[in-house]
Amino acid sequence: MARPTAAIVSFRLGGSDGVGVEARKWAGALETLGFDIRTVAGEGPVDRIVPGLAIGATDAPSAAEVSHALEDAELVVVENLCSLPLNPAAASIVAGVISNRRAVLHHHDLPWQREQYVGSPPPPDDRAWIHVTVNQMSRLELARVGIEATVIRNAFDVDAPPGDRDRTRRALGLDDGTRLVLQPTRAIPRKNVGGGLALAESVGAVYWLLGPAEDGFGPELDRLLAAARSPYLLGPVVPGIEGRVADAYAASDVVVLGSTWEGFGNPAVESAVHRRPLAIGSYPVAAELVAFGFRWFAHDDARSVAGFLARPDPRLIEHNHRVAHTHFALRDLPGRIDRVFQSAGWAFG
Repeated sequence: MARPTAAIVSFRLGGSDGVGVEARKWAGALETLGFDIRTVAGEGPVDRIVPGLAIGATDAPSAAEVSHALEDAELVVVENLCSLPLNPAAASIVAGVISNRRAVLHHHDLPWQREQYVGSPPPPDDRAWIHVTVNQMSRLELARVGIEATVIRNAFDVDAPPGDRDRTRRALGLDDGTRLVLQPTRAIPRKNVGGGLALAESVGAVYWLLGPAEDGFGPELDRLLAAARSPYLLGPVVPGIEGRVADAYAASDVVVLGSTWEGFGNPAVESAVHRRPLAIGSYPVAAELVAFGFRWFAHDDARSVAGFLARPDPRLIEHNHRVAHTHFALRDLPGRIDRVFQSAGWAFG
């Protein structure tokens, strides 16, 4: 019996951004549920490239192009493409092509949650679709505009093998006595790079920003780094190591996620998985994660972070790891998705 096909479509796929990372996890979960996977995007290492789907594309894709890319798919999963107005023409075309088809609109962000998109219309809706958000805040906000949604939070490989701390630190040129603050994000305005640098300076640490500057943030990042009073490292690839995220966490002494907004904020849970203390910003969804029982530091509470570094408490580290293991395990994702399908009366194959 032929396996049903699930097409995953977005602006871009295959990268290290949050949407790309979670799309890969959904692809794996859907394969576990018996689907063959087809990836479709405007850019990235995908099965079918439709250039007009990309962020900033000069020409919209045609309905025929999108229809061909999604042909024969029994399920379409739209990853944020119809959520944020980063390419409204493409979103409109995709919504038209999947009208009356079984589709999941997987919302990582909503337009009014970004200052520059306040006033934009809500995502499209169709009686044949399921809407899934990654947090409760977005589910409630969609309900207020008449769209019913279900929450499936991001999931993580909670049993992932640890990274190589010693080898990575040697490659970075750090001795055993040097503290390292890791910010495992891109450099864009809402990631609060300045806050991460300030924490590193306050606790006498080297600052490591893992991701690149995007959304025109390059000049501001250069300004921040020029004014930095602590040493800093940039980028994921360091001579002598593979650049695995697990190695970066292992090399660090504390993780900082000082963001002003995140749809979820994967480093919050990743820090617990990799047994590192976290200094976190007060973005709204962080409160939802704290409610699961995580014990974190405020990103601007340098005194408490310094106190922990001076006298590490393994009980806090193990507590956070247990919370991640209980509530955010990747192994549970297929079942969570399947329960949503069953509630909608969907059967495939």
